[in-house]
Amino acid sequence: MPTPRPEDKDNVERQSKRDRRIRRQRRRAAAVALLVILIIAGISFASCSGGSATPTSTASSTSGSPSSAPTPTSGSHKASTGTGPASIEAGIEPWQLGAPLSREAVVANGTGLTVLGGITPSGTSLSTVSTINPTSGAITAATGLATPVHDASAVSLGRTTFVLGGGSPATVATVQSVPSPSIPPTPNGTGTVAGQLPQPRSDLAVAATSTSSGARITTTAYVVGGYDGTTYLPAVLSTTDGTHYTTVAALSVPVRYPAVVADQGLLYAFGGQTATGSTATTATDDIQVIDPATHRTTVVGHLPQAIYGAAAFFINGTIYVAGGQVPAGPTSTRITAFVPSSHKVLNAGLLPQADAFAGYATVVTSGKAVGYMVGGEVSGQSGNDQAGVASGSLRTVISLRPSPYGGPAGSTGAGSPYAGTLLIADRGNDRLLALDPARNITWQYPSGTMLPPPGGFYFPDDSFFIKGGTGIISNQEDNHTIVEIGYPSGKILWQYGHPGQPGSALGYLNQPDDAYLLKSGIITVADASNNRILFISPQGQVTGQIGNGADAHNPPTSVAYPNGDTPLPNGDMLVSEINGSWIDEYTSGGKLVWTVQMPTVDYPSDPQQLGPDLYLMTDYNPPGEGKVLEFTRAGQVAWLYDAAAGDAMLKKPSLAERLPNGLMMVNDDYRNRVVVIDPATYSIVWQYGITDVSGTTPGMLSIPDGFDLLLANGTTPTHPQTG
Repeated sequence: MPTPRPEDKDNVERQSKRDRRIRRQRRRAAAVALLVILIIAGISFASCSGGSATPTSTASSTSGSPSSAPTPTSGSHKASTGTGPASIEAGIEPWQLGAPLSREAVVANGTGLTVLGGITPSGTSLSTVSTINPTSGAITAATGLATPVHDASAVSLGRTTFVLGGGSPATVATVQSVPSPSIPPTPNGTGTVAGQLPQPRSDLAVAATSTSSGARITTTAYVVGGYDGTTYLPAVLSTTDGTHYTTVAALSVPVRYPAVVADQGLLYAFGGQTATGSTATTATDDIQVIDPATHRTTVVGHLPQAIYGAAAFFINGTIYVAGGQVPAGPTSTRITAFVPSSHKVLNAGLLPQADAFAGYATVVTSGKAVGYMVGGEVSGQSGNDQAGVASGSLRTVISLRPSPYGGPAGSTGAGSPYAGTLLIADRGNDRLLALDPARNITWQYPSGTMLPPPGGFYFPDDSFFIKGGTGIISNQEDNHTIVEIGYPSGKILWQYGHPGQPGSALGYLNQPDDAYLLKSGIITVADASNNRILFISPQGQVTGQIGNGADAHNPPTSVAYPNGDTPLPNGDMLVSEINGSWIDEYTSGGKLVWTVQMPTVDYPSDPQQLGPDLYLMTDYNPPGEGKVLEFTRAGQVAWLYDAAAGDAMLKKPSLAERLPNGLMMVNDDYRNRVVVIDPATYSIVWQYGITDVSGTTPGMLSIPDGFDLLLANGTTPTHPQTG
């Protein structure tokens, strides 16, 4: 448990015995209420923040039971079982909003979401209301608000959803109501003004709790934090009907833009912007607990950093705080777990997109709670934690659910989709990078102490660990060379080709691609522009060849511009031919085993074998977006990732491999990032690099064109059959 600050310590000690007694009395009633509510509606309580001069975020609280999760396989982090709460898998959904949006109110709507108001990138407040089906991404218009508003908060009480306060553009006290829509909703009509808050309030958050008396369930909404245009408001308000409000407590630290969630009758407020006498924005890292029954507020812990405009979710007994804005700093990707019973604060992972001032809510379906961050803003990013779109308002929707592979919260690299060391061939920066599971750069080549090979290190394409992780083999496609580099020494162990000089004679290459070291010591490479696959001895002699140099698919005589030559467990080679979109399996002696043409693929790249008759590859250069697909020897597509727009879309992805835990890691070359896709949800759950922006600083890449994974035991799980 974090140590309370001196001004809080006495309060904590005086209240501890009484608080425990009150909580025990509530637990029985809360458990009964939760069971009834889950049966009736799959309970979801939403809250949201709002603001006047500067717009805000939303908050929500939902109870959920533990979700089932697949058992991780070798090389992944262990699932969280008895070692603390799970880390979080946060995923960019493959669908997006119709337009950039932030500082809107979001509430759970059965198994979906209702989005109310918000602000456009140009600063226009909105009166629109829509519902989202998270399963399909379908967005449907619903009854609109009576008055445009942003930085408000919302809560559903029975058949009515209330939007409280907000900026329009000045801070208002208006309480608006619309029918709580179902999916599909009624698209016509306008909501009404249902009442007034005791005073104007924006940048607020709402959380709700329920109690039962016999068959009757009473839901109480609590308004936490906010701003009246001049003053930060400490009063915590309660309402059961959306129109009548009572003050039940006062915040120890008055804030606007807090992230708020409810659990067992208590309210938890995380961070928030604080008042200051200067023009500089300040925020707090305080975790405040509000007890409406005793009318007391206590600071019980601290976030890793001061933050405001974050999102909060109650999932499987743990509260998770995601994203937010650091004062005079970056928009955050951090996910922090807070355990209500112990007040522990734990690292729970990273968002694949920095996000603040998003609308947020938690949806419970079949006992599984999933949080959603809808839209939001990015003002700036820096460091190895940065990810996603660099800046501006977002159309992105991010889902958050317990990770089956990322280990428990608080563990090293919590939430990471891989264990061990990730190697990235950062082609546009002419370098290789090694990352740990926390996305820290642990090694870089070349460097001041590790010089490039003779002829330079230019255009590194696919690069793979070799010899139990003591070396790396890398082909420099436009430098027409292959090099073996000692790892981590950086010493040049072997080189083939003439730097900067393409050719087809002995010792020459022309656009070498996918160089592998076989266990026999032979190096195999797709010599693309020479239309051949070469087998090269450690002494530099060509010991075998597939293809006679002619640019034509005429197996087994010729291959048409091959760019992949993946070694298979049976000793054969899996070859991709760009011209004509052919995939072939050849023996090492050049005998054709099978071949298939993929008419829906424009530019096949680097196929991999997943099973006896299942393969994986990317479509590098289609007329539109890039694709990742699984297919059979008959050419049947078994799985397809094809996000058409937004942050989920790929552009010229060159390599996809299945990680030990079943996730797909992908080079998204021309969006300057490496991403991981969950094939079950079609969402991007991890990212390294800023989307569409190149750079050399930590967290940034330029046209990454290769990656590999090395486990601590020296094995390479995605190509165990190589040397």
